[in-house]
Amino acid sequence: MSVSEKKEYFHKLIELGFKEIEVSFPSASQTDFDFTRYAVEHAPEDVAIQVLTQSREPLVRRTVESVKGAKKAIIHIYLATSDIFREVVFGMSQEDAIAKAIETTKLVRSLTKDDPTMQETEWNLEFSPECFSDTPVEFAVKICEAVKEAWEPTAENPMIFNLPATVEVAGPNVYADQIEYFCTHITEREKVVVSTHCHNDRGCGVAATELGILAGADRVEGCIFGNGERTGNVDLVTVALNLYTQGVAPNLDFSDLESVIDVSERCNKIQVHPRSPYGGSLVVCAFSGSHQDAIKKGFAKQTGERWAMPYLPLDPKDIGRNYEAVIRVNSQSGKGGAAWVILRSLGLDLPRHLQVAFSSVVQTKADSLGRELKVDEVVDVFNQEYLVKGPLALEDFEITKNKNDEREIFAKLSNGITVKGQGNGPISAFVDAISNKFGVLLEVVNYQEHSLGSGSSSKAATYIELSYVNGANEKVSAWGCGINHDVSEASIEAILSVVNTLINKKELSI
Repeated sequence: MSVSEKKEYFHKLIELGFKEIEVSFPSASQTDFDFTRYAVEHAPEDVAIQVLTQSREPLVRRTVESVKGAKKAIIHIYLATSDIFREVVFGMSQEDAIAKAIETTKLVRSLTKDDPTMQETEWNLEFSPECFSDTPVEFAVKICEAVKEAWEPTAENPMIFNLPATVEVAGPNVYADQIEYFCTHITEREKVVVSTHCHNDRGCGVAATELGILAGADRVEGCIFGNGERTGNVDLVTVALNLYTQGVAPNLDFSDLESVIDVSERCNKIQVHPRSPYGGSLVVCAFSGSHQDAIKKGFAKQTGERWAMPYLPLDPKDIGRNYEAVIRVNSQSGKGGAAWVILRSLGLDLPRHLQVAFSSVVQTKADSLGRELKVDEVVDVFNQEYLVKGPLALEDFEITKNKNDEREIFAKLSNGITVKGQGNGPISAFVDAISNKFGVLLEVVNYQEHSLGSGSSSKAATYIELSYVNGANEKVSAWGCGINHDVSEASIEAILSVVNTLINKKELSI
């Protein structure tokens, strides 16, 4: 990252609620040192600046210098303790490693909490036995005991033992067993904070972290969206929101997750995978018809109390997603998907049989385009198919009751056309009028209506399915929809939508 990107990322972490932020390896470069100074000068008083250093005196001194004047600072030292690193890479015995850890701890102590000129800072030490997960756990406890004795933490200001799965070499249950052993065998447990630090080489970073917490760990180290060496560190977004979905407050604010994604992608130059847990663009989306149907039914039953929804482990709104993004429509989608879009966009709760018919139309459209349909495209398909406005439109109508208690209708349509019919109600009367005018037998198969909203000024939505005999002498049906403040007029518009469809398909002629 550039310095400006580091600054942006740092402030986003503060905004999210992180109280301990490892900002740099200050001895690595002047850029890292300068950024550390920026972090010290701009961190809120309750945020500890953590800096990392190897166990070498010049690097330790440079690191301590970088955080001078901080309100809170954590010096993070590490030393490889696994047999292969200790013996092959560094040529050290266990005794050599312990001596080095003690030496470095005492150096840090002399430069920080024991230095009278550095008392404005609340100092803490973090020690990582690097490759802890591949280290004999008895030795990990032994070297940490030596470090603890050299630092002399208190219950009021406990030091941090960070126990890394630097390279994931076993299942998460094994890591949890190691954490549990450490927690139960380290002395003066109240004076130490046990921290997990999992990498993701085997894809089990989140599982290992969660099991580590259950095994006794107090703290988690990781990165936003799992950035880090090789396959990355554990993803703190996933860990935090996993806790959240189980009723455990992570004390981090991911209610605007999209802004976190934007900052992460821009600063890290790494895209968040579309199917990354929680952050991926597709994680709250359903394409499968059965999934969409289940979600649609779930929303209909959702009471607003505890979240309980098929296929959605948390409310998308809790991470700043809208419900319109939940269901995506393509050729795989069933009736529920397209119907959901219309319900959310137009407020129209389509009857089941209309859902089936509309789904077929949408699938055909998606197949022809070879892609999913956007929300406005689904709405356009519905309007073109079921709210057909021409060539005929209603200009005026009158309904009266005759001596046989039947309803008679006289209607003026566009193009100077008038129709007249009768029936036991306005719908059957208008269907009779159209049948008489155009010489086609139309029959009502399905009819439903509902209010759009509440109150006397709300509109009514009507849905009607009419059957007729087509040119191939087959009895088929078509749907129409009408929306109007007057229920009778909405019903007439729905019938006219069907008639317009038949005219446009050359099944009727004016």
